[in-house]
Amino acid sequence: MSSPKPLIPLWRQLQGAAGVLESVRAGRSMTAALERVEPSLRPGVQALSFHALRWLGRAEALRQLLASRAPPADADALLCVALALACSGEPDPAGASEAVPDALYTSHTLVDQAVEAAKRSHSMQHQASFINGCLRRYLRESEALLKAVNTRPQAVWNHPQWWIDRVRKDYPAKWQEILLANNCRPPLTLRVNQRRTDRDSFLAALAEANVPANPVGEHGVILEHARSVTQLPGYAEGHFSVQDAAAQLAAPLLLQGLQPAGDKLRLLDACAAPGGKTAHLLEMADADVLALDIDPTRCERIGHNLERLGLHAQVKAADAARPELWWNKALFDGILLDAPCTASGIVRRHPDVRWLRRPSDIAQLAALQAGLLEALWPLVRPGGRLLYCTCSVFLAEGQEQIQTFVAHHTDARIGPSPGHLLPQSKAFAVVFPDNLLREHDGFYYALLEKHAD
Repeated sequence: MSSPKPLIPLWRQLQGAAGVLESVRAGRSMTAALERVEPSLRPGVQALSFHALRWLGRAEALRQLLASRAPPADADALLCVALALACSGEPDPAGASEAVPDALYTSHTLVDQAVEAAKRSHSMQHQASFINGCLRRYLRESEALLKAVNTRPQAVWNHPQWWIDRVRKDYPAKWQEILLANNCRPPLTLRVNQRRTDRDSFLAALAEANVPANPVGEHGVILEHARSVTQLPGYAEGHFSVQDAAAQLAAPLLLQGLQPAGDKLRLLDACAAPGGKTAHLLEMADADVLALDIDPTRCERIGHNLERLGLHAQVKAADAARPELWWNKALFDGILLDAPCTASGIVRRHPDVRWLRRPSDIAQLAALQAGLLEALWPLVRPGGRLLYCTCSVFLAEGQEQIQTFVAHHTDARIGPSPGHLLPQSKAFAVVFPDNLLREHDGFYYALLEKHAD
């Protein structure tokens, strides 16, 4: 009989979350920071880090009122994590894709454990009294302090001011709903592998395992409560992949009605890692698929994911923007270009993105996207198509990008495609009330059909 796992004290998890926040502030991704956290601590640290980053705008505004002069970086990170947890009200609802803390705690426990985290850190010991004073003042004066910070947009919406301004400019009628959806926790959405099973059978297997779930889209399943993916029925057998409902539109959009010029469809997934869309193409069509990614390590992930699903593609580490280095001169029936972008549409899954990005990133990435379109369009045969997509809500990376491309290419026509899909949460189902995808990330899709000049 195995002994129960020892409870991990909250102060240790707070230390870890403060370290993650400090890394994000230094320009490193939360994913990379979490990989350096001790495995036993990681689930709790991840949950606290996600929560802190979703409420960071308000936490930083409160810290500025509580202490006009910022403490050292590590102490400031710890204080902001604690304030984010203290000021956010009710815990996030169940059903999200990230882990949740082992236990809830009172405000006074939070203060006590934050001070303990400082005392047990060699570099923060001398800041323990300062952190204690700030947090106890917050508890005494929370109503007045929250009223004061709620005059600041960054504290209200928990996004950088430039991001708020950009979304408001792009979507004057919907900007508030977009920002609210960004702060919600995302569901765990799966895509059923049609080569191995069907959705009804998979839903039945989930029900037998007491995992409530519902169909979404054409091939998707959305879980009512998050679970460890590897523990779900059919994981080892390759019955499903994790993929957001909006991302599941890519393969059907590219393939619907597409006929091969030869005996078999010839397809290119130009920026393929980690391979979710490559796999979906192979699940839907008998096709020769070339999957490219510029990062060899990420290419290995594509191979591993395809192997679990029982699928095969030619995987190559190469720069899609330089076809002269990898293309064999055979034209493609279809190209999927999921271009690098700001990831502004998947902020609910990656809440660090909003704090890592800078306003100049949009123009730089838009230039990269334009270069990829120019490089890959000549590789599409007449009568073929290229599906351009980004996980961004910014018009410069979607609608404006494609309008410019089509204006300069007389052989390109925009086929039936949804354009900008805004992030949708069940908590704020007002952006697209009749949306059959229910909950999904923000995406942009444009299907470019190639005609003779």
